Amino acid sequence: MKIAETVTFGGSGLDRAAEMRGEADSLRVQDNARTILLWRGKPMILNDEVARLPMAHPIMDDAAPAMIFLGREDGAPVFAADLSQWEPEGLDTDTLNSFLDPSEQRHPAMPQAAFAELRAVMTRLSPRDAELAAMAKAIMGWHRSHRFCARCGAESEMALGGWQRNCAACGGHHFPRTDPVVIMLITHGNAVLVGRSPGWPEGMYSLLAGFVEPGETIEAAVRREVFEEAGVRVGSVRYLSSQPWPFPSSLMFGCAGDALNTDLTIDPEEIEDAMWVTREEMADAFAGNHPKLLPARKGAIAHFLLEAWLSDRLD
Repeated sequence: MKIAETVTFGGSGLDRAAEMRGEADSLRVQDNARTILLWRGKPMILNDEVARLPMAHPIMDDAAPAMIFLGREDGAPVFAADLSQWEPEGLDTDTLNSFLDPSEQRHPAMPQAAFAELRAVMTRLSPRDAELAAMAKAIMGWHRSHRFCARCGAESEMALGGWQRNCAACGGHHFPRTDPVVIMLITHGNAVLVGRSPGWPEGMYSLLAGFVEPGETIEAAVRREVFEEAGVRVGSVRYLSSQPWPFPSSLMFGCAGDALNTDLTIDPEEIEDAMWVTREEMADAFAGNHPKLLPARKGAIAHFLLEAWLSDRLD
């Protein structure tokens, strides 16, 4: 797919400088070192950009001492710092951790910028900013959920600029994980198969998706998930594009598949509903003219694939 890497979080050619991760402590004291900031997974945004601040900025007084080395930008080292322990005054907890948290938090040392839910701002960010924010959010989430050694249970420590955790008790080494997920553009003639999960906004449908199981190919996962969720058998499968999805740590494999039948048998444990939508109906939904159907969220790979299908750009 020629436009594959134009998907949100699709990559910007960032120099991740993996060979320098062992030197992270010395890199962060360089005069040109900069850091992006996250508060409970929400990046700090300034004028629709991910803010990059010097290490000596006063806001760093509230940052966790361990930082993530993200790479080099124009030769300068870039880090990510976690401000999750900072507690904003008058914090409204009703919307925190909601599906699309609309709240913003402002630190008194940087009141002109705001911590914002990444899904709410991802389509406004440049490819570079989106890549930095997604990388930082995913790896910080991994550290929060993997504090303890999977071999012996002792608390492990961050190493290699945040790209490894070491256990002093048993000598174990642990590395960030990414969960593979297939998301499928399943078509039959002029129609595409879409479904919805409970709790989604009324009328919103997206492509079917599911986790790849151990010992399973991407193609087999596509066929299994579509049959499990909707009762549709899939024949030919081809890969289209991928998208890092740091909610919390997935890699979405976008695929196209040819349906062998159209009768639907919904598994209510998997999805709430599924239906076939014609190209014309989907075009109306994308234009905001369909009376009932809402398209997948802009910025998600489902929206990207459906848009490419509508414009005949799947090659």
